[in-house]
Amino acid sequence: MIVADVMSREVTTVVTTTSLAAAARLMVTRHISGVPVLDGTDRLAGILTEGDLLRRPELGTGGRQAGWLKGLATSADLASAYAHTNSRFVGDVMTPNPVFIRPEMSLTKATELMIGRRVKRLPVLRAERLVGMLTRFDLLTALSARLPEHNGEAPDDEIHAAIASALASQPWAPQSGVRYAVQAGCVRLEGQVFSSAEARALRVLAQNTKGVKHVVDALRVNEPARAHTLRAE
Repeated sequence: MIVADVMSREVTTVVTTTSLAAAARLMVTRHISGVPVLDGTDRLAGILTEGDLLRRPELGTGGRQAGWLKGLATSADLASAYAHTNSRFVGDVMTPNPVFIRPEMSLTKATELMIGRRVKRLPVLRAERLVGMLTRFDLLTALSARLPEHNGEAPDDEIHAAIASALASQPWAPQSGVRYAVQAGCVRLEGQVFSSAEARALRVLAQNTKGVKHVVDALRVNEPARAHTLRAE
């Protein structure tokens, strides 16, 4: 899948000269946590998010920098922080130069970028023009449409073979000590594993196999004792 498959195409925007009051009302009424900000030529200039509005004198949350941090800050740093916290216009408060993506980017790469940058939304540009937004809600919407309610039907021998194939493809899967039987779509897992994580992963693998209706987890977890460091007296 690519970004264009799931992105929101109808995007609410503001401009750098929009008043902060108008932008905040827009975010509240539209139930959105961030809006792209365009400049005078309709190009992306920044993003205004909830995080940009955390420190405001109107809420008594303007805050003060710690003494040691203030000592390290230049006058330009302090002036920039003042403008960001006190301005009544979007252009001074927004986060400038936001990371953006392209419509043809793979959804995997875009999601990794969103996670790595710890952002909730990514503007989508084509030929430097805003054509959409990819948000966490867009990903949730796409996921909800693709999550199956059940695994369908398959005979027991096919289920058994599919589990064996899946186990062989997983680097975490135990190579021995685990047994499984299939009867009328019910899988019973038995044997010994060495962590609760392995047991959980085995259960999930079986549950996700086509045709499986129920999984009985009879695995024994025998976690090895942790080594203790002896301290010399």
